[in-house]
Amino acid sequence: MARLLADRPADALTTGEISKALGHSSGAVVQAVETLVKRGEADRVGAGKQFRANSLTAAAGRTPVISPPGTHSPRAAAATARTTAPAPAPAPSTPNPGGPIRRAGGQLYHPRELADLPDVEALNRLRDADVPVLLYGPPGTGKTSLVEAAFPDLLTVAGDGDTTVGDLIGEYTQDDAGAYVFQYGPLVTAMTEGRALLIDDATLISPKVLAALYPAMDGRRQIQVKAHKGETIKAEKGFFVLAGHNPGVHGAVLTEALSSRFSVQIQVGTDYDLALALRIDARVVRIARNLARQVDLGELGWAPQLRELISYQKIEAVLGTRAALANLVGVAPIEDRDAVADAVSKITGVRQVAPLTLGKQLSAATASAARPPLGSTSSAHRGRQR
Repeated sequence: MARLLADRPADALTTGEISKALGHSSGAVVQAVETLVKRGEADRVGAGKQFRANSLTAAAGRTPVISPPGTHSPRAAAATARTTAPAPAPAPSTPNPGGPIRRAGGQLYHPRELADLPDVEALNRLRDADVPVLLYGPPGTGKTSLVEAAFPDLLTVAGDGDTTVGDLIGEYTQDDAGAYVFQYGPLVTAMTEGRALLIDDATLISPKVLAALYPAMDGRRQIQVKAHKGETIKAEKGFFVLAGHNPGVHGAVLTEALSSRFSVQIQVGTDYDLALALRIDARVVRIARNLARQVDLGELGWAPQLRELISYQKIEAVLGTRAALANLVGVAPIEDRDAVADAVSKITGVRQVAPLTLGKQLSAATASAARPPLGSTSSAHRGRQR
């Protein structure tokens, strides 16, 4: 692929054009070209659907570069291997799917066990078998992170009550010249390019809107775009649908029609052992565990998940322990704040923890004295990991 781009340095090529020229599936091409872009060996053009060679592309075409273990999922690694020049040396070992995986945004994802496999590997096997997956659990437990780590070619639809059929399939928009053109949506893009598609917060979307997705998921694997001349879109190999569901969110309803489309449904909760491995204050992890037990018993409606625990760690590093604890109380729903504050006080010994609140106005002299020198670390932060 790098050689193809390097041979046509003035051209901005679509993944479809690259796929046709190389004779590979569009899904494999998407994954491989995204790898080139991440390495800085090709440039994304415009809205991201075209790619062009840069000063590093020719060298990439001459010498295959192997990503370090954990950089991509096994599927992405295989796609890259199929679309780069053959290596003269023996092939390296397959990246360990159980090790940390770097997501597209740069964050590391730490795989968890699923059906005696690393979760990213299990999801890739389900994709190969075309078995749609529903992930459900409280917000902040890592559902989206898992899918992003498993599928570098992922497209995501953030669902809510205002999501329309046009948001999925596409709609007419005005171009710079004032003419109306049909802009395909993420569902059509995923189908034609053989990519993974995550419908996040799917249960917040109207059932009438979700019905537009169902023909693409069943044996037909095609949809009809009524708004655009009634054309038929067929799914390419590799097209795969996942959905996210947050049962406790107001308005989230898992209908029978939606549930029946997902043969595998996976519960996702917070991994407190991972939180400890990430060096989050053990006292705060204990608070979260205790509150989670109360939620399970129906005594509370909220407990901190991994997202809140990671945020706590960052806030503590910047503002100190007391401010981070106050924020932990403040992010809880109002009806649960007293219980959270009580748990914080009992386990940490810090009394009268209340949500972060702006106080009285500071004078210029007071504000200057309160501001720590650049690069300094508060004593609270230095002693937080005991």
